[in-house]
Amino acid sequence: MTGIKTTGEKKLMLFSGRAHPELAEEVAHQLGVSLVPTKAFDFANGEIYVRFEESARGADCFLIQSHTTPINKWIMEQLVMLDALKRASARSVTVIVPFYGYARQDKKHRGREPISARLIADLFKCAGADRIVTIDLHTDQIMGFFDGPVDHLFALPVLADYVAGQVDRTKLTVVSPDAGRVRVADRWCDRLGAPLAIVHKRRDPDVANQVTVHEVVGDVRGRVCVLVDDMIDTGGTICAAAEALFANGAEDVIVAATHGVLSGPAADRLKNSEVSEFIFTNTLPTPGEMELDKVTVLSMAPTIARAVREVFEDGSVTSLFDEQA
Repeated sequence: MTGIKTTGEKKLMLFSGRAHPELAEEVAHQLGVSLVPTKAFDFANGEIYVRFEESARGADCFLIQSHTTPINKWIMEQLVMLDALKRASARSVTVIVPFYGYARQDKKHRGREPISARLIADLFKCAGADRIVTIDLHTDQIMGFFDGPVDHLFALPVLADYVAGQVDRTKLTVVSPDAGRVRVADRWCDRLGAPLAIVHKRRDPDVANQVTVHEVVGDVRGRVCVLVDDMIDTGGTICAAAEALFANGAEDVIVAATHGVLSGPAADRLKNSEVSEFIFTNTLPTPGEMELDKVTVLSMAPTIARAVREVFEDGSVTSLFDEQA
């Protein structure tokens, strides 16, 4: 007989960066584990130091970090933690990125531009990631940027089921804020049994976040409209779309988006908008100034935890997709 047989069992370990510890704690609670104690701090010049206080040798490690503000710092911290795990002889490392940084830079719109979403995928692969778990990428093509398995989870069931419980579905119309979100809006229509409308817009290519809304395609008069999007950054697009819906006779407007980036003038825009409710998930931490009566935050921790369990147990993450369809 050659070789050595072992009887050891697989071991799951969950690690978190400092960007969004509340979500990581929720995921840990759902899994029934504790986050691995981690020492992390910044040197005076901004360099990041990380050391895990438990051995990761031979373990299946899951490293969660959402790319919130300051986004470049937290991406770098996740890469540093990933490198530390590979050098600590982890059996595998799955990177959990609830909000994938630079996802909007997924193609070249004009000459001499980068494809930064691909760069992020390359950095994760180079640092040693075996797998990526993420939620509602800006475009599906980003999955192909990573040379390995990518589990793309969806917030639609969480968001849509909440809306269904709040609104008379016979009066509901699902609205896409632009042509690029129509496919996502179609999924909402299928789940809620509601008609579809589209807000046509034109963006100034030379001015960031500058949008001009032109017209509403579809009947929204007297309807309760739910505007659906993957993310809200400064709030300019979504608030302008809501104004267009009210101008076309909508009775009420609700906004549902997976990622509440909410930077710059977003707080003022949401406060001053006629929209009755903004619904986000907790893929990103909600800024303190956004704790408004009409802002609702739903948890994605159960969905993430189920995906982690399926990956760890060599199950089928696709089964989650089937349930979410």
